[in-house]
Amino acid sequence: MSDYENATATIHTEAGDISIEFLHDKAPGHVKNFIDLAEKGFYDGTMFHRVIPNFMIQGGCPDGTGMGGPGYNIDAEFNDTPHVRGVLSMARSSDPNSAGSQFFVCHGKAAFLDNQYTAFGRMLTGDDALDTIAAGVCKSGGEGSSPVEPVKITKITVARG
Repeated sequence: MSDYENATATIHTEAGDISIEFLHDKAPGHVKNFIDLAEKGFYDGTMFHRVIPNFMIQGGCPDGTGMGGPGYNIDAEFNDTPHVRGVLSMARSSDPNSAGSQFFVCHGKAAFLDNQYTAFGRMLTGDDALDTIAAGVCKSGGEGSSPVEPVKITKITVARG
């Protein structure tokens, strides 16, 4: 058994904590990638740079623009996990194998993402933090999803089962 299999994580944010259980059986490469980045401190001080209420909150970009990453991509691991509230999934470009460090937590049901994006975790606790981040005021223009005052991720801690 891999030491990633029963791991959990807590995303500590300025709006509160979000605890996650990983779906190692569905997306082992994504779970390993996220845990490795978290344990290196990659996410510390980054922000939720894209927020769309009733859809998702997105973070994990080192430069806060939505264009950055860890310098590599990982292959998609599409699976049958529905994108519903609390599901943790990897963001990517139009290339299915372009995920790196950016992730999102679904704030509402997003069935159109099913089997198109790699779901790799599920929220255990943190409804208040998720709602607070999703309720942030966003700048107008573009898709209007860039928060005026982005919520920072202070740290992500991992507990290995």
